[in-house]
Amino acid sequence: MEKNKFDIITIGGSAGSIGVALILLKSLPEHFQIPIVLIIHRMKNITSQLNKLLAKELGIKEVVEPEDKEPIRAGIIYLAAQNYHLLVEQGNTFSLDYSEPVNFSRPSIDVSFESIARVYKHKTLAILLSGANKDGAAGLGRVIGEGGTAIVQSPETAEYPAMPKAAIDINPSVLIQSPEQTVHYLLNQITT
Repeated sequence: MEKNKFDIITIGGSAGSIGVALILLKSLPEHFQIPIVLIIHRMKNITSQLNKLLAKELGIKEVVEPEDKEPIRAGIIYLAAQNYHLLVEQGNTFSLDYSEPVNFSRPSIDVSFESIARVYKHKTLAILLSGANKDGAAGLGRVIGEGGTAIVQSPETAEYPAMPKAAIDINPSVLIQSPEQTVHYLLNQITT
């Protein structure tokens, strides 16, 4: 069996991104073995049950909000915890950080994408979805700089196109795709 092109997939988004993230995740084969890291902006002062909602929608046991120093495991969908930056460290473990928001966001997509790219290099696939600020644009640049693959949701398909447009503006080599094109791309780049 051919080896997967990627060792990790990370998906970032804000306003208007949850529905698209679900489309992408539902398209994956049942025994998908690449870890997936979701960084979704959420209100910091309101208790969120997004991990439980995603698990229910996907028909899986759980979507994991990783603890500090938790090892990254194959086949698990991880969701960045509310109000913490989620980083990946050498040795493929998570780290939680409570430093200042970046682009008004904690968790910051930029912070996560950059740390994942540093560790996984060319084996990183980063996907940026709908959102109303510029978080994720610089992080995609780091993914590209490390030889990874960066995809941005086409602005015309995004409920909030500001985030995709910001990423496209500073990353001319980014792949611009509709959600359907990204599904097709994922299915052609992975094995189960």
